[in-house]
Amino acid sequence: MASSTHSPLASFFLRLGRQVWVRAAIFTVIAIVIVLAARFIGPLLPFSFSIGLADNAVDSLLQIIATAMLTVSTFSVTAMVTAFSSATTTATPRSTQLLIADPTSQNAVSTFVGAFTFSLVGIVALSTGYYEEQGRTILFIATLIVIGIVVFTLLRWISHLSTFGRMSDVIDRVEKAATTSLERHAESPTLGARPAVVVPPGATAVHAEKVGYVTHVDVAGLDRLAQHHGIEIHVRATPGHVADARVPLAAVTGTGDDDVRAGVRRAFRIEHHRTYEQDPRFGVIALTEIGSRALSPSTNDPGTAIEVLASLQRVLARSLDVGRRSDVEYEHVYVPAPRLTELVDDAFRPLARDGASLIEVQVRLQKVLASLARCAPDHSAVFSDAARAAFERSRRQLNRVDARTLRTAAREAWGR
Repeated sequence: MASSTHSPLASFFLRLGRQVWVRAAIFTVIAIVIVLAARFIGPLLPFSFSIGLADNAVDSLLQIIATAMLTVSTFSVTAMVTAFSSATTTATPRSTQLLIADPTSQNAVSTFVGAFTFSLVGIVALSTGYYEEQGRTILFIATLIVIGIVVFTLLRWISHLSTFGRMSDVIDRVEKAATTSLERHAESPTLGARPAVVVPPGATAVHAEKVGYVTHVDVAGLDRLAQHHGIEIHVRATPGHVADARVPLAAVTGTGDDDVRAGVRRAFRIEHHRTYEQDPRFGVIALTEIGSRALSPSTNDPGTAIEVLASLQRVLARSLDVGRRSDVEYEHVYVPAPRLTELVDDAFRPLARDGASLIEVQVRLQKVLASLARCAPDHSAVFSDAARAAFERSRRQLNRVDARTLRTAAREAWGR
């Protein structure tokens, strides 16, 4: 299977594992199991041991942990929400889904919630006489281990907060997501299916039952459906496109009965918002949005726009360097590949427009496009056209001195 595709079940669990509440729930269940198991572990041991504990020693420790963890959990959630809000207002709202899926912050909150649950259940169990002497000793040892884990997690969380949600952190996260998606599509632009061809006349169009963004296509499922019914399926709405009455999900050549149309619809995930998983353009668009917001008159931060240009250069350079797979895994499905022209327009046209009057941004833009053209000589015309359009747009807004400087920089970058 192509690296960029997942089965619906695997995709479901992958997305579920990125939710904060799932990890917190797992940690909570583990904490409850450990507390309740302390009573039964003692009799199973081949030896007997106990520690001379003062009256209410374990209970006092658990009381302290419960109070502290409730406060720390509240603080951690507040810090996360603040980071999400900061990224939304200073970078782009499209970056928040990456911050929410951050494993370090999820582990921190889950650990604190789990420790709070551990102490709370332990206090209740002690007050009901649930433990014998050896069980209390095992609970005490478990409490010391939990304290150690909490201290380590808290130190790591404090260090993580120094960069979490900052502009550089957001740019790095979006760049990583964009690079991963683009590399997968560069390796298999058609998701393992055949390249798109002209849809034959008489093909049955299959429309979505609701309007929304296509976020995932189960190409393997479509191929199994096509083999079973002896048909061919032409995908029309790839991830990132809007499925509506104008754009069908796919076109079916052959018998397109109700069962076939229902099977085709099941292979497409339709959501209200785009995701990074299979959408090669979404990460590029998110990066560009960060740069465009930095160039707005209210922000006026060309330095961030230049950082975004450098990030876009790395993303596109790495994807252009990926070798393309020539084998076709799904013989009965046709999928259109994303066009490089669209990616380049998504990446650089907004920055060329919003930074047209800033010589620093325009010079950097010409250098980035010239570098990418040299990375991919076969596609140099795409980058050359983008550079020419940016130059013409900027030349009309710069003064004579800056226009001459830009012209000189462009000639040097392109070796003309």
